[in-house]
Amino acid sequence: MRNIFLVIKREYMVRVKKKSFLIMTILAPVLFVGGYALVIWMAISSVDSKTVQVVDESGLFTNEFKDSESIKFSYLKSSIDSAKSHFTGSEANALVYIPKNVITSPKSVRIYAPKNVSMDLKSEIEDVIEKQIENIKLSEAGITHKILEDSRVNVHSETISLSEEGEKTSSSGAATIIGGICAFLIYMSVFIYGTQVMRGITEEKTSRIVEVIISSVKPYQLMMGKIIGVALVGLTQFVLWIFLTISLTTVASSVLSSKMPKDSRQIQQEMQKMQKGMPASQMAASGVDNPVAEVLGAVNSLNIPLIVSCFLFYYLGGYLFYSALFGAVGAAVDNDADTQQFMLPITLPIIFSFVFAQVVLRDPDGTLAFWTSMIPFTSPIIMMVRIPFGVPAWQIALSMIFLILGFMGTIWIASRIYRVGILMYGKKVTYKELAKWIFYKV
Repeated sequence: MRNIFLVIKREYMVRVKKKSFLIMTILAPVLFVGGYALVIWMAISSVDSKTVQVVDESGLFTNEFKDSESIKFSYLKSSIDSAKSHFTGSEANALVYIPKNVITSPKSVRIYAPKNVSMDLKSEIEDVIEKQIENIKLSEAGITHKILEDSRVNVHSETISLSEEGEKTSSSGAATIIGGICAFLIYMSVFIYGTQVMRGITEEKTSRIVEVIISSVKPYQLMMGKIIGVALVGLTQFVLWIFLTISLTTVASSVLSSKMPKDSRQIQQEMQKMQKGMPASQMAASGVDNPVAEVLGAVNSLNIPLIVSCFLFYYLGGYLFYSALFGAVGAAVDNDADTQQFMLPITLPIIFSFVFAQVVLRDPDGTLAFWTSMIPFTSPIIMMVRIPFGVPAWQIALSMIFLILGFMGTIWIASRIYRVGILMYGKKVTYKELAKWIFYKV
């Protein structure tokens, strides 16, 4: 154990002290949050105020076009020909022409501009005209706009889990999102850190450093120390990423909120006032959306302690399971070119797991979901997709037992290959040769 601990300490400290580790640990959250913040900031700040002139021959749209932070409307009393002649020399961005027969011929509306107008501006103009025409036609038919609005119903169902413990609110949307995120993180970590183990072993083998190390440390101890050391590096990086991402997101959201248009902030303030003064049940009954409360309620409906603890187990279990195989490949080859033939059988189950996860999200209790969450090759990803939806305790326990047994099996196989391959140079290794190494008596 002392030798394994020394190898773990060496592998951890060597990688953590690297400039590349420090740069990527800080740079990844900055790029992720900064990229989204930059896009939002540019979208907010790049929208210039536009002036739109309106020639309404029908007289039905007076004061129907409302000014906003980005669009200012002005009504002209002149004819369309006169308006077009003066439009070129004006600073207006668009000229809207509404003919007298717009009710019977709504497609006769014209928008004139020096160049193509944006889809947002075009859609806003068309929406105003469409709603006003609808109101006029409804009034002629004896149906008021209020009657029409009252007839519209927004159904928002609430999912409730029934169990022996009683009723509990659940959220399918939150379960899908959390399960997908957990599966993706495990998928990426197995590839990234498993490959680091393989490359680290290959580099030490080709540089002949391993010949010196192996004189004082057994091959099994060296391999275990490398695998666990890189796992701790991965966990450290994940924790730092989460902390930095949350901190940067908080700062970015506060900065961007001050850059939002006034009308958007006013809407948010009104919503917050309504949320403070209205109970959740009354708000749901009145049909008022409460996005913040809905998100918090969805997250609270999940068993967060179980999800976090299972994520840590399957993250480590999946990593250890596959890293042993990656380590065996690194010990068997002399260069990166030779790793390709042995990488395919290892990476295919990981890729298939992520593909199966898309199906499992639709049916988390199906036959495919059950069996793929039991097989160690696919269980780390598939089980994390299922857990937010609710999985029986016996299935989780059985899956964990199979993953532990699978890890012990891959470690045994990898160590048998490692002890022979780590000192083997200049020989083209085949699958048949690997099978012989497993049963060599050394």
